[in-house]
Parts: sequence; C-alpha cells; structure tokens
Amino acid sequence: MKVVAFNGSPRVKGNTSILICKVFEELNKDGIDTVEINVGAKQVKGCVDCLRCYKNKNNKCAIESDGFNEYLSAMLDAGGIVLGSPVYFADVSGQMKNFIDRLGRVSHANKLLVRKVGASVVSVRRGGALHAYHTLNSVFGICEAITVGSSYWNFAFGNDKGDVLTDKEGLQTMSTLGKNMAWLLKSIHHHNDKNCKH
Repeated sequence: MKVVAFNGSPRVKGNTSILICKVFEELNKDGIDTVEINVGAKQVKGCVDCLRCYKNKNNKCAIESDGFNEYLSAMLDAGGIVLGSPVYFADVSGQMKNFIDRLGRVSHANKLLVRKVGASVVSVRRGGALHAYHTLNSVFGICEAITVGSSYWNFAFGNDKGDVLTDKEGLQTMSTLGKNMAWLLKSIHHHNDKNCKH
C-alpha cells in the first residue's frame, strides 16, 4: 500500500510539509509507504478545458510541457492521496489550484480516483483554512474518492517555518488523520483480498 501527498506550498519543507509528515508518521507505523511531491515549487499550468482527456482516456493530461503527467503517474498505483496547501487569501495556493483543476479533470475523465482514499491538509496563519479545506476535498468528492476525516478539520496554525509545531491540537488532528487513513486503507485492502479469494 502507498500514499502519495501533493504539497502545493512554494516553501519546500515548510509548515504544509511538516503537517503532511505528521500524517505520514502514522501511516508508516502501519507499514504503508509514503511519498511527498512538492508541486508548489513548480510552474504547473492551469487547465485549458480542452477536454482531450475525455477523448484520449489515456490517464494523461494533453498538456505535456510542465511535468504534470509525471505527478499523475506517481499516484496511479497509490491507494491513498493527500492534498496539502497553505492558505493564500482564504483559499489554496495558485499552484495547488492549477494542479487540482487538472487532477480533477483528468481523474474524472479516466476514473483515476474512484475508491482511492483521499485526505486534505491545510496550514494557515489565521483565517481562510476551512475554505481551502473544502476546495481540496471537493476534488475528491466529484471524482468518487473516499474522504477521510479526523478529530477536527485538517488544519493547523503557523506563519513562519516550523510554527505549526506549536499547535498541539493541529498536530493531534494530523496524527488522528493518519491513523484513520491507515485504518481505512487496510480495511479496503483486506476487503479486496477477501473478494479475490472467492
């Protein structure tokens, strides 16, 4: 089993990454492999609504000049997907918005996220976290993924790098999220194994 996280922060190894790693700690304890891919530091182009992903149905976006298809291929064999973003003006970062617009379109066209386990993680200085959280979860909702919850909405407070480490409730929320994600992934895996034996 594998979980891939896509980090929409331009700050490599910043607060969003710290929160993703907190989720990963619990997944790793259960023997689940984890990979973080930083898309926030890249120049991911926005969706141009060409609809060729619906025509081609090849698990790829028609825009091939920015590495997006490499990110997409990294999640194909993953059972779980984490989307993480800092809050920019009460929503996700621009880089993450470009990424999820294309992820949502290609995934919807090719059924790539159907019954994968999805979770969203948000780092925030003060306000707008819930809006960003809903933006990320909306991708999972329309693409038939199974969204994981926690003991609170999945965000933590911090501005400068490392500040989220002082948000004890936020860190606990991430730990609980990781435990719930591991439980769900293992349950699905067990269910699939059981059905394969019949």
